[in-house]
Parts: sequence; structure tokens; C-alpha cells
Amino acid sequence: MRKSSVSLIRANSYEQQLLRESVQSLLAPLGGIEAFVKAGDRVLLKPNLLTGGRVGNECVTRREIVHCVAKLVQEAGGKPFFGDSPAFGSAMGVAKVNGYLPLMEELNLPIVEFHGKRYETANKAFNHLLLCKEAFDADVVINLPKVKSHCQLTMTMGVKNLFGCVPGKMKAWWHMEAGKDSDRFGEMLVETARAINPNLTILDGIIGHEGNGPSGGEPRPLGILAASSDVFALDRAIVEMLNVNPLQVPTVAASMRLGLCSNLEAIDFVQLHPEDLKVLDWKLPTKMMPIDFAMPRVIKSTFRHLYIRFIKEPMNAYAGR
Repeated sequence: MRKSSVSLIRANSYEQQLLRESVQSLLAPLGGIEAFVKAGDRVLLKPNLLTGGRVGNECVTRREIVHCVAKLVQEAGGKPFFGDSPAFGSAMGVAKVNGYLPLMEELNLPIVEFHGKRYETANKAFNHLLLCKEAFDADVVINLPKVKSHCQLTMTMGVKNLFGCVPGKMKAWWHMEAGKDSDRFGEMLVETARAINPNLTILDGIIGHEGNGPSGGEPRPLGILAASSDVFALDRAIVEMLNVNPLQVPTVAASMRLGLCSNLEAIDFVQLHPEDLKVLDWKLPTKMMPIDFAMPRVIKSTFRHLYIRFIKEPMNAYAGR
């Protein structure tokens, strides 16, 4: 069986030129961006646009990462666009608050809101998943997660970031439907990732987010970037690097149970090994929260999302004129 390749490097700066050199170095052993993007390809960039409420706390993918990857895609002849389905509000609203608009204007980079459609999953038990058609209509999907601790799932990395391809408040309904069993919820996230099947995942770990994430923790300089065409292998490598028990992370545990990534020996580390970057004091959440949402929480979450999306964001946009 052919090993999956994971590229891990040290990187300490979001400064434009230094970051470009780092990303090019990261991708070089994988064949460079040209191994994934051909002329004319429509390329979806999927960052983590969790929230517009904690600017500066490093709980979203840094705009510099998206800018750098978008430029490389354009230079390879691709046509990048980006989108997400934030927990609250719209992708445009969260992107604006987090300073994305100047790069969108500079690169003429469209942002899309995700719209759901049913797609067949490898596990028939999850065939009622609604996934964004924008990902399936793209020629290439580049997944751009942020490494973070997570108070429900221990860690959020490449696989969990693709849950953003479940549009709108359907994510809250999945928390209610599958959240009572962490194994099943992990498998649902894995099936989402298998269905989306990103061509490339580039993980932003220059500054991570530890503690009571996904939004309530604190920034943590890590000084790493990671990339792979195998999102499951990449996540397995990151938990090893952070000294986190893989069985403690439902997405990693599910991918191991399903035979998608069983052990480190099945991974070809083409640059640094997780042991070379070992972090022994990464902070996990101090208190875990239940994954499942009761109906009142789903309803409250839905109304909050609608308020931000259709009242607060338009009012802010109008006030800014």
C-alpha cells in the first residue's frame, strides 16, 4: 500500500515574502502547487472562518495564508475563489471583520456562500448529509484549517474544518442528531471529509489557538506549517506533534477505526518528522462540553445566526458607508 506523504516545516512569519517562501518550501516535496492546480481550474479555498467575534485571537485561518495560496494558484493558471459556512453570520461578514476584504480586492478573489445539496457518502448511514455544491462543482479544493483545541472534539484540524462544507445551521442539527455518540459524530465528520475529498490541505500552525477553543482559547505561537493531499494523515501527524492522544480526538479515532490512517508508519514524512517539532505543553480545553445540542439550543443558535446574518451584518454594512 502506497504511503501518504505529509510535509512539515518550521515557519514563523506571516510577512508576505517570508510566508511565500515557506509555503513554496512546504509544497516542494509534494510537487509544488502545480501538482494540484492546472491552467483553467476553478479552485475553492476553504479557510476556517469560524467567527467575527474574536478578532486577533487566532481562531480563524489567517488572511495572509489565504492570500499566499490564492496568488500561487493564480500563478499556476488557476481561478481561486473562497468560501465557508461560519457558525454565525455569513462568510462575507466574517471575512470582512477579520480583514479579508483588501486581499479580495487586490486579487479579485470572489467569496461564495455555501448552498446545500445531497451527495452520496461512502457510509450509507450518512447519505442524508447536506454538503455544499460549491465544493463539488470546483475542479480543486484546497483545505486551509487552523490548528486549534476544541472544547467538544479536543482538537480541530483538517477534517473538522471540512464540517464548514455543511451549510448554514445544518451543522447544529447534526450536533443534535449525532452528537449523543462521539464515535458516530466523529464518523460523520470523517464521511464529510471523504465526500469533499480535498485535493490539498495546508494547515496554519504559525500561530495556533489552544485552551478552550474553538473560539474561547488563546493564541499560541507554534511556528509550523503542514501540508498533505491526505487530510487524515495530516491530522494524525499534528496530534502526534502536539503530544495529544489520537484516541482522544473523535475525528482521528474514527479515521483510524475506518482504516483511513492507522499509524505513523503508514505516513511518509517528506521533510520534518513530528518528533522534530514535538510540543509537550499544548493546552487542551480545561473542561469538555457535550457534543450534542438539545432542541432549545438548536433553535436559539438558529435565531442567533439569522439575526447576525440578516440584521446585524446589513446594519454594520450600512453604517460603514
